[in-house]
Amino acid sequence: MIGPMLSEAWMAMWANRLRTVLTMLGMVIGVGAVILMLAVGQGAQQLIQAAITSMGSNLFIILSGSTTSGGARMGGGAAPTLTISDAQAIEELPSVTAAAPSSPGTAQLVYGPNNWSTQITGTTPSFLTVRDWQLAAGYPFADSDVRSATQVALLGQTVVDNLFGDEDPLGKTIRIKNSPYVVLGVLAVKGQSLDGRDQDDTVLVPVTTAQRKLFGTRIGGTVRFIMAQAESVEAMTRVESYINDLLRQRHRIRDGADDDFSVRNLTAMANTAAQTAKIMSLVLGAIASISLLVGGIGIMNIMLVSVTERTREIGIRMAIGARGKDILLQFLLEAIIISVIGCLIGVLLGVGGAMAVSKLTGMEAVVTTASIVTAFSVAAAVGIFFGWYPARKASQLKPIDALRFQ
Repeated sequence: MIGPMLSEAWMAMWANRLRTVLTMLGMVIGVGAVILMLAVGQGAQQLIQAAITSMGSNLFIILSGSTTSGGARMGGGAAPTLTISDAQAIEELPSVTAAAPSSPGTAQLVYGPNNWSTQITGTTPSFLTVRDWQLAAGYPFADSDVRSATQVALLGQTVVDNLFGDEDPLGKTIRIKNSPYVVLGVLAVKGQSLDGRDQDDTVLVPVTTAQRKLFGTRIGGTVRFIMAQAESVEAMTRVESYINDLLRQRHRIRDGADDDFSVRNLTAMANTAAQTAKIMSLVLGAIASISLLVGGIGIMNIMLVSVTERTREIGIRMAIGARGKDILLQFLLEAIIISVIGCLIGVLLGVGGAMAVSKLTGMEAVVTTASIVTAFSVAAAVGIFFGWYPARKASQLKPIDALRFQ
């Protein structure tokens, strides 16, 4: 029974090929747009998630306070209120995995005929733990290097590429501000941060080396900021309270007085960015899905026209014994065929469009099985739903009225 009906449905659509193609076009564009928009949104989410992962997990950054000069208030970090010992005290707090002071600056690096200007961060071995940063080669500097202000360095991959090219940097000596530094290790690739900065364009040296031999410091032992890592997401609120209480006590800040530092939850800020990207992905998908509705309306309009044109045919079928459900199934099959074929072409268009976006823009557009199944299912359901009404209208025609239709 279904076989002959499918054959007749195909013949009816083939007899009006142009109209059938134009009807399918709505579903093709709708499905393709939904898959492409979801792919772009998913790609943005993965990009942000990768940037969050590269930062490290459960992170806090503690900035030193502001200062006033000539009546002008400087931003956070302008006043030297944090010290290396503050970082050591924070690291001993409950639920804190590690804490690392940071004293950054910029300097020119030289190796042989090559030179490169980059950010140099003075810190402690705990920095690698806080940032979840592995070494691609070599070994890290130790606490003894910090105590003795040893002139050693860990290089990011971008620095290695620009100074050494294909040469192995381990054990080589580079010059920073005309002083020799031995390369102990190469940091694993991190990629871009959330603000687009190249995290691999960096050099790590012992914090005491940075303070005494590279950048100096107005007050001995002070640092620009401290990074701390909580042992879990659940502990972050508790750890933030511990840090605030500890630093107020260590800095002898009276009750009611303003803090001379600020604690920022980097993980919460990053998760907010990820949530925003997820919402934008859903919004893009919702906007694109409107075209599915338009495609469904197009199917209904064309099927209504088809019912009108074939009214006499319907009357003849009923006169020779066709039942209402047979007529309903006949026209519904036509709507299903149009919807399914349109959806399949739309899937190919959406996947191809995502690949083209990735290739032309360099931004990864991620097509997931879930987005394909969702777009296909919704589009097919919309097409069948809007095809059902004309089919039902055809099945309810009275044979005598249908035969008399001009």
